[in-house]
Amino acid sequence: MRRPFAVVVALLTLALAGCSSGGYPVPGQTAQSPPPTTFQPQHAGGTLTILSKSAAGTVDPHISYDNQPWQLLHTVYDGLLAFRQVGGEKSTELVPDIAQAMPKVTDSGRTYTFTIRRGVRFSTGAQVTPTDVVASFRRIFRASGPTAGTFYQNIVGADACLAEPATCTLPGVTARGRDIVIRLTRADSEFAMKLAVPHAVILPADTPAKDQGNRPIPGTGPYVISSYDPNRQLLMERNPRFKEWSHAAQPQGYPDRIVYKYGTTVEGAVTAVENGSADVVWDPPSADRLNELGTRFVNQVHVNSLNAFWYLPLNVNIAPFNNLKARQAVNWAIDRSATTRLFGGNALGRPACTVLPDGFPGHTDFCDYTEPAGTVWKGNDLTKAKRLVKESGTAGQKVAVVVADDDTSKAMGEYVRSVLQQIGYRATLKVLSANIQFSYIQNTKNNVQISVTQWYQDYPAASDFLNVLLSCASFHKASDSSINIGGYCDRKLDATMRRAMQLDQSDPEAAARLWGQADRQAMSQAPLVPLFAPRQVDFLSRRVGNYQFHQQFFMLIDQLWVK
Repeated sequence: MRRPFAVVVALLTLALAGCSSGGYPVPGQTAQSPPPTTFQPQHAGGTLTILSKSAAGTVDPHISYDNQPWQLLHTVYDGLLAFRQVGGEKSTELVPDIAQAMPKVTDSGRTYTFTIRRGVRFSTGAQVTPTDVVASFRRIFRASGPTAGTFYQNIVGADACLAEPATCTLPGVTARGRDIVIRLTRADSEFAMKLAVPHAVILPADTPAKDQGNRPIPGTGPYVISSYDPNRQLLMERNPRFKEWSHAAQPQGYPDRIVYKYGTTVEGAVTAVENGSADVVWDPPSADRLNELGTRFVNQVHVNSLNAFWYLPLNVNIAPFNNLKARQAVNWAIDRSATTRLFGGNALGRPACTVLPDGFPGHTDFCDYTEPAGTVWKGNDLTKAKRLVKESGTAGQKVAVVVADDDTSKAMGEYVRSVLQQIGYRATLKVLSANIQFSYIQNTKNNVQISVTQWYQDYPAASDFLNVLLSCASFHKASDSSINIGGYCDRKLDATMRRAMQLDQSDPEAAARLWGQADRQAMSQAPLVPLFAPRQVDFLSRRVGNYQFHQQFFMLIDQLWVK
């Protein structure tokens, strides 16, 4: 699809005109004025309406691993720690949340001691107790959370919990009065950040140890999920038990109600926000609407850089991509510039060669699959790709590309299907609702050969890309929570990543070099195809103010003013 030059110019103009947070001025907040540091009651009230083509699966915070739920779950639940709830660079700072202070770290980084804040209540009215905290950490394992084996595997007793989740006791997390003591088998420089993501939030001790799916669990934040029907809408309302204890960790929200409505096409959502009948477009606007948004609605569009990438996981355990040459062929065949254009062009994306994003800790410039050769992507090589397919002995095999049903993913999928057809496969496209596609492609029972998906950082560390996406610990057979989608398991790569994580605290520069080496090791085996690094486009209605972009949770929906 050709992208008109005017669109690129318009979006580049926006991209260069942003304020320090990476966003753009909206009514009620100029580029020069910082976000408020205390609650502004005159802006409280109203209903914020967000339109999305589909829901994103479970709202169980220990299980959900999708951007849409994470953007709202942090307003419903709290962990021991939190990322500072403010836009811009400060949003990566850690602050105490249910813990009353940052932890006391002893035993050479292997023991964390927290004191639980008094007076925090669940939406049921029950006070949060140390018993709830201990039970919540056990539940991460008992419910087979997707990051149990990567984020929390260093907790004493985690190995036994991973082997037998149903009987998990997790002796490394204990209560001593109002203190919580977490003991690790080895120091982990990222552990505090892992405590600030939704997978480590504190839930009532009696929460069932299985995915609660569409049934909201009581939380502690300023909002409750009042109802959730993934075919219709999700409704969030104020939590009557919430009293702000830390504006930095969990500020009071502004809208009285936040409604996610599902089933609207992206085209319909953009039009609704333009005419003021809705407030936020959740899905990326289609390329053919960008020129309109970039010229007529400049003050309502916000473009932000992301630590993320779109990619194609290749199932290394079933044909044809259990063959290295077949995987390398796809890497050579895909035109990264073409996929970037499908996303909206160079203003909204940048071709990618590596797992680690540009400028990220450990990133090294290299590009194994580009013609002519170089350290950045320049072009594909269909001739080489066709030769590798023939050499692999997989030519003529059937391959299905599994994608979500949003317009952008479908366009990507059709492009990938056409390329696979060109290099010698009998390729088809399988389109699934975005509500189920992400969990479907993770489950080995579905025999997904190749899919289109994305990965956005949980926190700013190289391990959150390489270790989470490609470690043996992230692969779980017959599970909807197997984030190592291609099932790639390389003990040598695991060893490199372990050494890097061990050095993260004592020698960050040496660790960064090892992460770069791990990236090279992984891409030499081609378990996935990096496509491009995206930028986030948020389109808001004219009445919405106080836009803030958070590095972890993106637009802070609860801080938007609709009054």
